[in-house]
Amino acid sequence: MIDNGNRRRRGIALEDAILDATWAELNELGYAGMTLESVAKRAGTSRPVLSRRWPSRSRLATAALARQAKLNPVSIPDMGSARDELVLLLRHMSDRVRPNSIQLAFDMSRDLAEEGSNFRNVREEISDGELVRTLLKRGVDRGELDPARLTPRNIALPTDLARHDILMTGKPLSDDVIREIVEDVFWPLVRMDR
Repeated sequence: MIDNGNRRRRGIALEDAILDATWAELNELGYAGMTLESVAKRAGTSRPVLSRRWPSRSRLATAALARQAKLNPVSIPDMGSARDELVLLLRHMSDRVRPNSIQLAFDMSRDLAEEGSNFRNVREEISDGELVRTLLKRGVDRGELDPARLTPRNIALPTDLARHDILMTGKPLSDDVIREIVEDVFWPLVRMDR
């Protein structure tokens, strides 16, 4: 909020206030109920201020999602096994899913299509994939994984399959699904043949 009208926020402070307001609107009203006007009002600013930085509702929602991911990072310790680390990563991903986040994806899809965007672009703004690459590098360093088999598509496969299953079922991942993704699908593609 503006400090009693005496001092205007700018830069990071204003951006954080807007993204916090966006996150609150998404949680309370969902994407379908969130408007740029409601976010501006909650943040104590104006719609033109939002529009200068985020030209659309989907871009603003994506920025709020990215900020939440940054504020609440997932950390996977070195467990001595890339399999175990990937299982833990997928469990953390699944545990973060709430019913409104699944609805958010469906509600955003029309706006993304109209803007010529897609969920890959959203994913890239939310996560740079560094955590997955770190886990897989550990596996390569331990001799578990063949670096030649770690193509960009194979690297993205476990998390993409997890997201797909969550969107298709509307439910968190079961332990069996996580095991299937890691053991039955991903591991045979990338393991080091001995």
